[in-house]
Amino acid sequence: MNSVPHQPPRLAPTNGIELCYEIFGADDAEPMLLIMGLGAQMVLWDDAFCQQLAARGFRVIRFDNRDIGESTKLSGGKRITMTELLKLRFLGIPVSAPYKLADMANDVLGLLDVLGIRSAHLVGASMGGMIAQELALSHPQRVRTLTSIMSSTGNPKLPQPTREAAALLLRPPPSTLDEYIARFKQTWKILRVGSFPLDEAKDRELAARIYARGLNPAGAARQFRAILASGSRKERLKSLKVPTLVIHGTIDPLIRPVAGKETAASIPGSKLMMIEGMGHAVPIPMWPDIIGAIADHAQGVGSKT
Repeated sequence: MNSVPHQPPRLAPTNGIELCYEIFGADDAEPMLLIMGLGAQMVLWDDAFCQQLAARGFRVIRFDNRDIGESTKLSGGKRITMTELLKLRFLGIPVSAPYKLADMANDVLGLLDVLGIRSAHLVGASMGGMIAQELALSHPQRVRTLTSIMSSTGNPKLPQPTREAAALLLRPPPSTLDEYIARFKQTWKILRVGSFPLDEAKDRELAARIYARGLNPAGAARQFRAILASGSRKERLKSLKVPTLVIHGTIDPLIRPVAGKETAASIPGSKLMMIEGMGHAVPIPMWPDIIGAIADHAQGVGSKT
């Protein structure tokens, strides 16, 4: 995998902000954008995962969403805790937000423009899948294929997270590196649902890398507000014509398996891949199946000029 070309992180001006992005793969390969989830930096798309996708013939681009990592940190919106946000959602009370998922989709659109990419394959995980859906709905001509992983239509009637998974959103942010590493390990133990020694062996180093790049708890809260304020895409997805693959774990504790099934059922002609024993994570033992499915889906459609 060391032969895969790599461009180090850079900043791109887009939609009034700057996004930090990084590229794996040849310049002339088909572009594939990886969009990460709530409060998650781009490095959660593991380096080796990106290299393996690039080795399948793609120019793989990962980036920090706004308000996270080394992209622009924003402000605005009344300060409100995750607990209060979850209560509003549970009660069906509308949530206001300084930006919505559509704004985050426009960030991605601007990144494509900066990179001179007319259309790309989109792969989104969790909130990243929601952003990818939004972009595919608003600018389908810019999307070659869509892969939505452990994501949702945004339908508020879908089952809630397990109590243990929901509690992850409610804890106060850690204040030291050691606290963050311990929290990171505990969080992913819950989200992976079970023992994955290969992943667990990398948790300390990855947590330290994320901590060094900079935490932004207020940004994660604004992203969560964006999700809640954006409402359901279920009805709009019925008109989506972009070739779509939906991947979901059978034991996802955060975005429950039925959410993936509803996403696939809402998008005409989509393919559904339920992965046995997968939680809300993309663990290393499942990479071959997941990377293979993403690559086959993208290559099966062919390239656009």
